Amino acid sequence: MLLVLENEVDPETRYFVPEIRRYLEDSAVYTYADEGGQPSLEGVDGVVVSGSTAGVYEREAYPWMDDEIALVHELVEREIPTLGVCFGHQLVNTALGGRVEHHGLTNELVRANLDADPLFDGVNDVIPAVHGDHVVERGDGMEPIASTDYYENFATRHRDAPVWTVQYHPEFTSNLLPRIEADFGWQENDRSFEDVSVEQTLRNFEALANER
Repeated sequence: MLLVLENEVDPETRYFVPEIRRYLEDSAVYTYADEGGQPSLEGVDGVVVSGSTAGVYEREAYPWMDDEIALVHELVEREIPTLGVCFGHQLVNTALGGRVEHHGLTNELVRANLDADPLFDGVNDVIPAVHGDHVVERGDGMEPIASTDYYENFATRHRDAPVWTVQYHPEFTSNLLPRIEADFGWQENDRSFEDVSVEQTLRNFEALANER
């Protein structure tokens, strides 16, 4: 079973986590943005740290982030498979000593350089991106496994623990485009959603977690 951590602070935009769960065979949700604290990890094969419209630098406004950072340390120490998504990418790297900055909104299809990592098996290099923050310094033990022409640390992986993070939303296919366009805007370019297969990231992660 995969535990998906809900981090969205605006209940009106909590449609990403349900979409994540569509691509997972067995999952449950813990809403960090409401509860804080520490979820039980009993029976958990892996954890997905989901996105948020909050920034990791807003910990004073959202003290539950400190609880989640403590959880990240436990996940790394216990080598529980973990996937950080967008805000989750930033939170995991921050928890491990990295640094995040706001660089302005990117809201378009981008082309990524993906390493030969099992997380990316079957994932095309055309990626939907919707984010404003960047990991500018990676956390301790985190190494880059994907980049774009505007973002060196587009995805990272821990060198020892089974921990991966991606700046993109692997649940963001054309299904979500109308909602995201309404909430965040969208820039059309010469790339097409017909070439997008980011949801395979979630299936790959679930397989990797189950293998352990």
